[in-house]
Amino acid sequence: MHWWLPLKGSTFAGDIDGLFLAILIITGIAFVVVEAGLIWFVIKYRQRPGRKAFYTHGNTRAEVIWTTIPAVTMVALGLISNHYWVRIKGRNSVPANAYPIAIHAKQFEWQVTYPGADGQLGTPDDFTVRNQLHVPVGRPVVVHLSSEDVIHSFFVPVFRVKQDAVPGMDIKAWFQATVPGQYELGCAELCGMGHYRMRAQVFVHTPEEYDAWMKQAAQEAKQ
Repeated sequence: MHWWLPLKGSTFAGDIDGLFLAILIITGIAFVVVEAGLIWFVIKYRQRPGRKAFYTHGNTRAEVIWTTIPAVTMVALGLISNHYWVRIKGRNSVPANAYPIAIHAKQFEWQVTYPGADGQLGTPDDFTVRNQLHVPVGRPVVVHLSSEDVIHSFFVPVFRVKQDAVPGMDIKAWFQATVPGQYELGCAELCGMGHYRMRAQVFVHTPEEYDAWMKQAAQEAKQ
């Protein structure tokens, strides 16, 4: 049971979790320091008999310090996260050998179209399965996201992949699964009254299992 974060199920998971933990630690330290300072000021400068309040302009050095530290921290986090952004969602980030799958979102289901034996989308041997995403382990997969009605959001927590599907746009997202198993795909964008039930099952197969499933699914689609 993963009580903290979901299973690391893709090549992205380690980097994203590391960045998440770094931000959590930094903001946690900042929270403790600020709250401790607040409590200290409340106690030290509380009202006392015979003590009068006085006006002070402030401390320029302290103001520079507490402005510079957060600014430098934010710039550093921005540069680090930009590196991951380019690798995961950059314009040229999708590997050349990525396996293509088309996912069409609509209220309230996912229609997943697989390429046939030719491995190319948009050909006569394509077939569509409702609410089931099957992928091979260890191989880059690129999903072509589209939406029929409103904005939906393709989200597989174990892959650490989240990407909006916008009507009128063909948006790509890619990942490489690393752990065979059965997981969940959900919509992470409020898309209507049935948003809560817009779910699909994700199956990560070994290459042999995936080839066998593809043959069976293609035959069933022809019937």
